[in-house]
Amino acid sequence: MKDSLKLTASRQTQSRWRRLGLYALLSAIAFLTLLPLIWLISTAFKSPTENIFQVPPQFLPAEPTFQNFVRVWQASPFGQYLFNSTLVAVLTVSFNVIFCALAAYPLARLEFPGRNLIFSGIVSTIMIPFQIVMIPLYILTVQLGLKNTYLGIIFPSLASAFGIFLLRQAFQGVPKELEEAGRMDGCSELGIWWNVMIPAVRPALVTLALFVFIGSWSDFLWPLLVIDRPEFYTLPLGVARLEGTFSLDWRLIAAGSTIAIAPVLLLFLLLQQYIVPTDAGTGVKG
Repeated sequence: MKDSLKLTASRQTQSRWRRLGLYALLSAIAFLTLLPLIWLISTAFKSPTENIFQVPPQFLPAEPTFQNFVRVWQASPFGQYLFNSTLVAVLTVSFNVIFCALAAYPLARLEFPGRNLIFSGIVSTIMIPFQIVMIPLYILTVQLGLKNTYLGIIFPSLASAFGIFLLRQAFQGVPKELEEAGRMDGCSELGIWWNVMIPAVRPALVTLALFVFIGSWSDFLWPLLVIDRPEFYTLPLGVARLEGTFSLDWRLIAAGSTIAIAPVLLLFLLLQQYIVPTDAGTGVKG
C-alpha cells in the first residue's frame, strides 16, 4: 500500500514538473513573440533625450511622455485616417461575412449537380497570390469608377475563398435535426439560414470577422494602389506618410503605429470569449 502511494506521489510530482516546464517554454515563446510589440510601445513613450537603439534595450522609458502622440495627432490628420480605416474595416467585415455565409450554406447543406466541383474551384483560388490578380482588379476598379472611393478599397474583399471554406465546414457540423425542425416550423431556406444556421455557427462567424478585420485594418498594398487622395488614406498609409513628414523619427512613427494597432488589440480582447467552439447539437434531444 505504501509503495503504491509513493508511486502515485512520484507520478504526480513528475506531472507537475512537466507541466511547469511546458508553461515555462510557452511563456518564453510568448515573450519572444511579444518582444517587438513591447519595444514599439516603449519607444512611443520615450523622450527625445533617450537612446532607443541602446544595447541591451531599455523597455521602461526613463522619462515617459505623451508628447509623441500629441505631435503625431497634430501634424497629421490621424482622426480622418482612423475614421477611414474604421469605416472600411466595418464595411469589409459586414459584406465578407454575409456573402461568405450565403455562399457557404448551399455548398454545405443543399444537394445540386456540380456542388463539389464548385467548392473545389473556390478553394483552389486560395493558392493564387494576390499580386497575380492585383492588376486586373485595379483595371476593373478604375473602369467601375471606384478609384479614390471607400467601395474601391473594400472591392477585392467583398468575399473570400477562405471565408467560404471556413463557414462551409462550420455549417456541415450543424446537426440535421435543427434544420429539419426549422422546416417543420415552416421556415424557408433563407429562414433556416438566418434563424437556425447563423446562430449555430457563431464562433466561426466571429473568427472570420476577426481575420477579415485584421486583414482590412492592416492592408497597405491595395489602398496604396487605388487611393491617391490624402482624405481617403487609411491608417497604414498615414503611418507610412510619417516617414517623410518627420524624417524617420522613430519615436513618432512608433506612436503612430501604436495608435494604429490599439483598436485591433481592443477588438480581440472584446471578442476572444466568442472564439470558443460550441456544441451546436446541445439543443437536440434524441
